[in-house]
Amino acid sequence: MHLRAVFRILGVLLMAFSLTMLPPLGVSLYYQDGTWLPFTEGFIVILVTGLAVFVIAGKEKPALRLRDGFLIVAMFWVVLSAAAAIPLLVAGRPDLSTTDALFEAVSGLTTTGATILINLDTYPRSILYYRQQLQWLGGMGIIVLAVAVLPMLGVGGMQLYRAETPGPVKDNKLSPRIAQTAKWLWMVYLGMTVACGFAYWGAGMDPFDAIGHAFSTVAIGGFSTHDASLGYYSLIGLEGAGIIEMVAVFFMFIAGANFALHFAAFYPLSRWKPPSFRLYLRDSEFRAYATGLLFLIVFVVGRLIQSGQYEDMSEAVTKGLFQAVSMATTTGFTTDNYSAWPGALPVLLILASFVGGCAGSTGGGMKVIRWLLIYKQGRREVIKLVHPSAEIPVKLGDKAVPSRVTEAVWGFFSVYVLLFGVMMVMMMATGLDQVTAFAAVTATLNNLGPGLGDVTANFREINDTAKWVSIAAMLLGRLEIFTLFVLVTPTFWRR
Repeated sequence: MHLRAVFRILGVLLMAFSLTMLPPLGVSLYYQDGTWLPFTEGFIVILVTGLAVFVIAGKEKPALRLRDGFLIVAMFWVVLSAAAAIPLLVAGRPDLSTTDALFEAVSGLTTTGATILINLDTYPRSILYYRQQLQWLGGMGIIVLAVAVLPMLGVGGMQLYRAETPGPVKDNKLSPRIAQTAKWLWMVYLGMTVACGFAYWGAGMDPFDAIGHAFSTVAIGGFSTHDASLGYYSLIGLEGAGIIEMVAVFFMFIAGANFALHFAAFYPLSRWKPPSFRLYLRDSEFRAYATGLLFLIVFVVGRLIQSGQYEDMSEAVTKGLFQAVSMATTTGFTTDNYSAWPGALPVLLILASFVGGCAGSTGGGMKVIRWLLIYKQGRREVIKLVHPSAEIPVKLGDKAVPSRVTEAVWGFFSVYVLLFGVMMVMMMATGLDQVTAFAAVTATLNNLGPGLGDVTANFREINDTAKWVSIAAMLLGRLEIFTLFVLVTPTFWRR
């Protein structure tokens, strides 16, 4: 374990993160909303802290090992969350406790979208922008961005990439060099964000809202600049409200797919060739993702029409389509009070978040590829009951999946279920009812945001202990559990 090198990198990353205080500072000065000081203080505190850690750590530049990468990622997310809470804590608008400020910061960086804030429409624009920016930065992972500059420090970045990137298969790279991989991922991410922002603007949003919602849409975060989320535009009677919702549906869907797949499909454009859309159809995970989402949409829309929840059939279609995509991709935007929908629809939408997006996307949940592998393994076991001597490999496409991957999937699934149960019991022990406890853990561990019961709209009314459990759940969900759990094992610290 190279602790001095770990702290040296941590210092560099903190100094880099201090620069993210400057855009909201600029927004505050532009709109003259009087909240420039908290971001100035945040910039100075984070920069000085990062510089101090960097200097104290010295000039050691050994090659990073895998355990070093896990330690950097875990430490950075914990320290980063505390740093990101500084402006929210000292701003005064909103007036937040330490727990609430940290909860909001963690929710933003982990792209969960759960909030304790109300009356968003009355807050300074710099605060609203800052929340959206946190989600955008957390969407692809600040560590992945930082990997691109680590070679300049004389250290490798593959360990960080493997510790940060979501999904069970982490050895695939877009390019031979990890730094180049990180750059390509961010190019795709940035391009998608710009396209989403222009689409929102063209649909009728003002530039401020268009940028903010583009950040949270592509990051699959769910934060909004309005209490009513994207339903705000229908409430004010905006002519393009329906178009805005469909823009959100499209970008939520593509942000829930593997970004490496997007890159592979559109890379021919850099050579003046048409995109290769056939790659999407060839990808087993994407097909399962699209098919599962389609079935969910059909069921939700059909149930809304059959129940007569909305007098206008077209409204039932648009509301059902939007909410199904938002919840299944773990974005968390809302256009209506889905908790009041008939029958099992609210619970079904919450359960859909357990699947979440594809590996390599900004979505939460367990990831589609894990559920696909579990299905294929289950199917194989059924066949082996009839043909016990048959050798039936688990395949994704035409390739057999290594046994280490299938074992990891089952291990992850087991720990996920066990952790969910433990956290739900902890929530109930704090005084929450069963529905609220179940929904709160689901919304935070799956990085979804909205829930049911007392956390349908926000987490403001739950007690501080439950909020700390939620903070832990959000971090565990964002880093897919094992990245943090490995730090508490004796093997990790053994020489």
